[in-house]
Amino acid sequence: MSGFFMDWDGNLRSVEEPGGGYTCDVDTASRYVAVMKGSMLAHEATLYKTLADVEKAGIKAALVPGSHPWGSQRDGF
Repeated sequence: MSGFFMDWDGNLRSVEEPGGGYTCDVDTASRYVAVMKGSMLAHEATLYKTLADVEKAGIKAALVPGSHPWGSQRDGF
């Protein structure tokens, strides 16, 4: 499954490689992304199937690679 979602810092990430040791469970019918850390739900987001869908939604966010860190020290990460 390919697609994109917004992380909690406003970055755009790939569901295939979210980084940070996270994985994504995707429900394409409901456009739902569950970002998981092991068996723990860490984040919920909307699925955008293509970058064109992101743009159509009016989202202007940087697509970051999986190596980009999640959160910051102020967030406890």
